[in-house]
Amino acid sequence: MIDIFRSPNFNFLGVRKYMYFVSGFLILATFVSLIVNHGFNLAIDFVGGTLVHLKFEQPVDNDIAKIRTLINKLGYGEPEIKTLGIGHHNELQITVKKKAEGSQIRDQIQSVLKSGYPQNSFEILKQETVGAKVSNELAWNAMLAILLSWIAIILYIAVRFKFPHGIAAVAGLIHDCIITTGVFTLRNAEISLSFVAAILTVIGYSLNDTIVVFDRVRENHNKGFSAGSFENMINASINQTLSRTIITILTVLFVVTTFYFLGGEATRDLSLAMIVGTIVGTYSTYFVSSPLLLAWNTKWPIKAH
Repeated sequence: MIDIFRSPNFNFLGVRKYMYFVSGFLILATFVSLIVNHGFNLAIDFVGGTLVHLKFEQPVDNDIAKIRTLINKLGYGEPEIKTLGIGHHNELQITVKKKAEGSQIRDQIQSVLKSGYPQNSFEILKQETVGAKVSNELAWNAMLAILLSWIAIILYIAVRFKFPHGIAAVAGLIHDCIITTGVFTLRNAEISLSFVAAILTVIGYSLNDTIVVFDRVRENHNKGFSAGSFENMINASINQTLSRTIITILTVLFVVTTFYFLGGEATRDLSLAMIVGTIVGTYSTYFVSSPLLLAWNTKWPIKAH
């Protein structure tokens, strides 16, 4: 493996109290933004509604405000309108968070655009309608998937390492989920099934990074680490895996950042969740999970295998 640093000796745990303040501030900002925005901006996946994908013959970038005004007149609340693909595709995605049966809302959108925006003809490429029952099931299944992933992780790490390692790892994952979600609430961006998929991916990435560090901690512990305290051993373990972590995070960030800027509006929120989650996932391994493992050992010493 390429060594970015030669024998690094950074005192990560030495600044853990300052990092607690940073994490606390970010978590507080998440809850404040939820209060200010009156909760999550849930996509139709979770609240029900209609999504219509349209392709126009001429560019529509300068007419989005007019299209939004026309759809507003239908009385279904503020629609979400975003462009898809690159400019010359002339495609729009219109989302209305109003529960209705069949194609009623789609037909009304089609009618109002034909009469109020006749200079640019269009065709409907796709329509999705999510009813109340389906949206409730999707919301429940999404929460259940995240909760079960945390439980499975605790059991897995408890078997592979020890129970304290599992608790510390899951605490870091919960921290990652809250802060990644906080970025979305601050932007009032939609929480959709794509976002849930991104959160589960972030959980996997963050867990992998934590396991790499904890595996080195266990290895050093079993060998009878001779450089002092448990804190020094965790610091040494982090430094020993630092080059691998940096190479991994830069590789992931290169991909998702490229996707963010070139993937189009429809995939921007998914890419943003991956970018934030990747950075926060690495941060939590060093400044949440590792300090919690140290705190546990201070209270209840962890024995070597």
